[in-house]
Amino acid sequence: QVELVESGGGLVQAGGSLRLTCGSAGDIRSINTMGWYRQTPEKQRELVADITNNNVTNYGDSVKGRFTISRDNAKKKVFLQMNSLKPEDTGTYYCNAITWWMTNYWGQGTQVTVSS
Repeated sequence: QVELVESGGGLVQAGGSLRLTCGSAGDIRSINTMGWYRQTPEKQRELVADITNNNVTNYGDSVKGRFTISRDNAKKKVFLQMNSLKPEDTGTYYCNAITWWMTNYWGQGTQVTVSS
């Protein structure tokens, strides 16, 4: 079992920055990929970025060049640095972990609101 807890969301003006943190606990040695997804009432949950255990990263097209995902395996955390935020980045951001045998875990979500 893996537990994930997100923090760092909030309200920011367009052009600003936020840094999200996801802490993990439990059977963390089973985790391969960790990532961030976001969801709004109008859209399905979509990939923002993910990072594998050997630091291979993948980004959604809409955030490339603005967001950076990183991982601290020693501290059992994954981070999402979000720069040049746009109103369309608004949503609930969920931390995700995928184990080596393809089990998915999710955090409870943190709200990010970008005002224009």
